Amino acid sequence: MKRLLALDVLRGLTVALMIVVNTPGDWNHVFAPLLHAQWHGFTPTDWVFPTFLFVVGNALSFAVPRYAAQGHGAVLRKAFKRNAIIFLLGFLLFWFPFVTQDASGSWGLIPLAGTRIPGVLQRIALCSLLATLILNFWGLRGAVLYCVLALLGYWWLLLALGDLTLAGNAPAKFDLWLLGASHLYQGEGVPFDPEGLLGTLPATVNLLAGYFTGRMLLQQGTGVATLRRMVQAGVLLVLLALCWQLVLPLNKKLWTSSYVLLTVGLDLLVLALLVYAIEVRGQRGWTYFFEVFGKNTLFIYLLSELAVVVLVRMRVGAVDGYTWIYQQLFQSLAAPQVASLMYALCFMLLCWMVGWLMDKRQWYVKV
Repeated sequence: MKRLLALDVLRGLTVALMIVVNTPGDWNHVFAPLLHAQWHGFTPTDWVFPTFLFVVGNALSFAVPRYAAQGHGAVLRKAFKRNAIIFLLGFLLFWFPFVTQDASGSWGLIPLAGTRIPGVLQRIALCSLLATLILNFWGLRGAVLYCVLALLGYWWLLLALGDLTLAGNAPAKFDLWLLGASHLYQGEGVPFDPEGLLGTLPATVNLLAGYFTGRMLLQQGTGVATLRRMVQAGVLLVLLALCWQLVLPLNKKLWTSSYVLLTVGLDLLVLALLVYAIEVRGQRGWTYFFEVFGKNTLFIYLLSELAVVVLVRMRVGAVDGYTWIYQQLFQSLAAPQVASLMYALCFMLLCWMVGWLMDKRQWYVKV
């Protein structure tokens, strides 16, 4: 099956944006579009993670048929192995650097009892596993039925088992019951994880939408008729989301059903534009930058996250290494928000350089 460059570019664009929004020089001075909505609402940054799930679904459109030809056993072995590794990598990222020094100077393991369990990679792994199982055992019609039931059922769960506030929402209650407060994200002021387990249900729809789109492009090609369908579907989903949000607000942290429709609709429109520019018009002179990110996606993302952890744990005088670099190299160059963005862009470019060196040596890390 021919691999579409537009899909690789979308994946690379998503990784580049993830790194930029995750690494500002100063979190107190960030342009508003580069911040998540505080609760209800939507910003460009809220588009990034669901798009990552969408492109994972694109990749599944190549992988699932290949493994399905080998039987259910091959699909299950590959799906469980691959996603268990991704989940474990996400968990280890939160546990890293694994050891700490107490007040007496003695070294010991960082207690697992206080280590966060949900996370970005963990959600990707769970969604990918669930989507693969649905596609393998229920087929395409079953996957479409799942999408409808998941979005409507999650809406019901949000309203029946809680409310739409930070303190009283159903996903938080479920995670507290199953995982406990010490294993959840603490940055919201209360134990609440934006990548919690219940949100896996609607988030899997983003991934399945990517699968449907990739499958359509593979089977029907990149002609005008296909692109027209993508644009029509994208516009329809965006309009439905804007109507739905009147009763179920757009909320990335709760991963509301209206938010799913909006982000899938935007993904279809952006991908249609990329397919037209790259596959139809042949405008490929600008794509290599994003191809680099797309060829070693998981490795570069992990590298960016680990680099932040290492820098934050380093001490340079009274500040950590991450802050010290910003203060010494960027803070005096421009206004605070601009300097903070410059830091993020440079951090992203350093990650790109690692990916570029790996590509030149044809080193590709796959799970």
